[in-house]
Amino acid sequence: MMLYLRLFYEFFKAGLFAIGGGMATIPFLYDMADATGWFTYNDLANMIAVGESTPGPVGVNMATYVGYVTGQSAAGIPGAILGAVIATLGLVTPSIIIILIIAAFLKSFRDNRYVDSAFYGLRPASTGLIVAAGLSVAVSNLFFTDTLAQGLSLAVLNWKGWILAVILWVLTNKVKKTKGLHPIIFILASAVVGVVFSM
Repeated sequence: MMLYLRLFYEFFKAGLFAIGGGMATIPFLYDMADATGWFTYNDLANMIAVGESTPGPVGVNMATYVGYVTGQSAAGIPGAILGAVIATLGLVTPSIIIILIIAAFLKSFRDNRYVDSAFYGLRPASTGLIVAAGLSVAVSNLFFTDTLAQGLSLAVLNWKGWILAVILWVLTNKVKKTKGLHPIIFILASAVVGVVFSM
């Protein structure tokens, strides 16, 4: 029971303070990995890849995934389903509460200069959280972070990651025939390349 309360609490915190969308939850998930030991940074990188590749908001997808895996290790499949539901509820509950409060006072909030100023200040904060999340994902996929701690050398570069990143950048920005393709095509192609590289 304590595990499920902790799941709800951890994801409630992430949902309350991750302003700017699902990607803004990623720094909170790194902290959660350190605080709880439920998953490693490598697991988190895989969760981000799965969360971005599946329908729905990435934050909700990752909350569901973490809750499922954590619950399964504690109590099998029934625990996994309960963990997934509780973690997801923990993440979305703050948003639901805030939306209900704002909806109740919408007219007074609409023209309030303090609210307007608060949102003005939140924009760069949420941008910073998203940039930090993007950089942490890039570093974990383009470098071998365990080797990176020993010092800079060519051994820290994940050559497969760099090659795939450069190819994707060229295909999405420079080649006219592929530039306009839907992002899901690149996501699926990258998944296939990942499977081939791991064989």
